[in-house]
Amino acid sequence: MQTNSHLSVLMHDLAERYGDREALIFRKFGSKKWESRSWRQVSDEVRAVSRALLELGVGVQENVGVFSQNCEQYVCCDFGAWGIRAVTIPFYATSSEQQIQFMINDTKMRVLFVGEQEQYDKAHRVFALCPTMERIVIFDRTVRISTHDPYAVYFDDFLRMGAGGERDAELRERAGGATFGDVANILYTSGTTGDSKGVVLTHGQYHAALEANGRCVPVGEDDRVMNFLPYAHIFEKGWTLLSLSKGARLIINTYPLEVQESMRQTHPTSMSAVPRFWEKVYAGVQEEIDRANPVKRKLFRQALAVGRRHNIDYLSRGLRPPLKLRMEYEMMNNTVFSLVRRELGLERPNIFPTAGATVSEFVEEFVHSIGLNMIVGYGLTESLATVSCDRLGEPFTIGSVGRPIDGLDVRVSDGGEILLKGPTITRGYYNRPDLTAEAFTADGYFRTGDAGYMKDGELFLTERIKDLYKTSNGKYIAPQAIESRLLVDKFIDQIAVIADERKFVSALIIPEYRLVEEFARANGIPFKTREDLCADARVRRMMMERINTLQQQLAHYEQVKRITLLPHHFSMERGELTNTLKLKRRVINENYKAEIDLMYEES
Repeated sequence: MQTNSHLSVLMHDLAERYGDREALIFRKFGSKKWESRSWRQVSDEVRAVSRALLELGVGVQENVGVFSQNCEQYVCCDFGAWGIRAVTIPFYATSSEQQIQFMINDTKMRVLFVGEQEQYDKAHRVFALCPTMERIVIFDRTVRISTHDPYAVYFDDFLRMGAGGERDAELRERAGGATFGDVANILYTSGTTGDSKGVVLTHGQYHAALEANGRCVPVGEDDRVMNFLPYAHIFEKGWTLLSLSKGARLIINTYPLEVQESMRQTHPTSMSAVPRFWEKVYAGVQEEIDRANPVKRKLFRQALAVGRRHNIDYLSRGLRPPLKLRMEYEMMNNTVFSLVRRELGLERPNIFPTAGATVSEFVEEFVHSIGLNMIVGYGLTESLATVSCDRLGEPFTIGSVGRPIDGLDVRVSDGGEILLKGPTITRGYYNRPDLTAEAFTADGYFRTGDAGYMKDGELFLTERIKDLYKTSNGKYIAPQAIESRLLVDKFIDQIAVIADERKFVSALIIPEYRLVEEFARANGIPFKTREDLCADARVRRMMMERINTLQQQLAHYEQVKRITLLPHHFSMERGELTNTLKLKRRVINENYKAEIDLMYEES
């Protein structure tokens, strides 16, 4: 049963319902030991945050920033701020100094919570450049505070500011005045096509989103939900609040690179993820299959074939599998697939919402085949995450992004753009009436910038309109669709498709260096550096052969004709990736102009 109170009191209502039952599972900064807090303990800490913010004079609808990776304190700060009708501005833990300076000044915030040393150091360096800033509150007690910083305070000391009950009457008054029209968050988009802009999200939007998602996403009290994506990402924030509203336990993963180890230690039943996570899982399993002896290799491929027939050919279409196939699947599920899931820490899997980018059909089929319920969906920050998603137990089509949630009006324009109207859609961008006006049609539909179509009640995406390339021959190319198809190869770590105003499609590829090094040693290819590997014709030929195998079903004009292997990853530091690891194509084209031009020289 869902508890869908106003966010200002949701955590307290949940504590009334669940009391001393476990609510949050987490590790302190730098610790390897998992700890937990009950619903009542979390509610008490939320109230302490609210009182301390009142002590600092934080007003109604005042903006408060959180610059940290996921942690237990982060959850309490969100709810503590909402408890006094303040607005939280989440920053990605990897944000640059320039980004946080812009967001602090744009929102005129006075108080900023930070996580570890890296976030504190950045905040301290920009403090003098942000006229409104008054206080930095630090979650990690081991952070070294500058000797010339009288404005920073550790989180536990901050909580003591509200330790007394002097502010309780004011706290009750604030919560009593909360409305669904209040702003809850301003989430700054990651800016693939330009400067970040703050998306205004109200409590009414969250209430509507929790209600609609609560009806179609079967997470519940028995679930152990891993928080893997950053809370600054609307997908994770919305999923987290939905999970809490259903009484699920949260497992807070602070360090993304350790997520698979965390899963094996804590055994989650559900987790939201971007497709790249499952691409890595797929590539890892494929590598294990390739390394196995012929008997095991044949058995696993046979198991995958059975899983595909049972879960894709029948269940995904709403059909009951024949008895013989059900028995075959039960055997494979209890032997082969259970071993794979155990290796992932997913012994009792429920659902795995996946969105944020195009999901490769290879990967989607694989995840379903091994007995994991991947719930593919589509959404934006501006729609408070979910626009559409698969429904567990209902027919779904591989390649679709599911069925629109209740209450949302989805329309496709004559030009193929997906347009949205409903209670979960933002009212606009913070301090940007110009961008807000551009984002809506004359009759009030939000322009998503994504092209797609509806078929039999399901939504299908075709491309991101702004990312669409047009070759010099007049052919339109959707780079994300090509990239998602090729990223399933275990030898490819990152890829950027190049085609705009060019004669043919090419690609910049960052290989999985470890595997390429193994290939070189096995084939007697000498190398000292990654540059040597990337320049070797035999390595490039091997990579091109693998790419050609994967792109056979693409139209001839969509196929990658030439590649360049790069000896280093695309990075946020060079401006090539957003905080959500999406490609900034304009920057990549600028940074690698020489390499790109070389691919188009006449041979």
